[in-house]
Amino acid sequence: MKLKKILLSSIIIWIVSAVFGFITCGYLFNWVYQLPPNIWKSAEIMAGNLVWMNLIGLFTATIFVLVFAILYKGIPRKGMKKGIVYGFFVWLLIAVSGMITMPFYMTISPVVVAYWIIQALVLNIIIGAILGAIYKE
Repeated sequence: MKLKKILLSSIIIWIVSAVFGFITCGYLFNWVYQLPPNIWKSAEIMAGNLVWMNLIGLFTATIFVLVFAILYKGIPRKGMKKGIVYGFFVWLLIAVSGMITMPFYMTISPVVVAYWIIQALVLNIIIGAILGAIYKE
């Protein structure tokens, strides 16, 4: 594992994820967060957490890249396809398993959960493809 490649990949994945989240959650599909019950914090409170949100985003991007680097030889395919396979399995193991039961224990609209699951699939495939392209042999 090369530290420079891990850091570069982490930063790229973090930026792409942040832009994707802003475009989807903040603009295109922000109507989802207006569905009852409306439990979301106001924008003023969220702005104060911007630094923490970005630090956590960079941390999770780094974990995404590190796990890919560790599992690299065991992931089928090559190049971008290898990254897409990895992104799909990360989505399946983390996003689906973590979010599918949310409406059962939280006061949250099932539409929001469905949106998050679909959004996570698209994002994981995109960042997986980017990661596969960076690591391609």
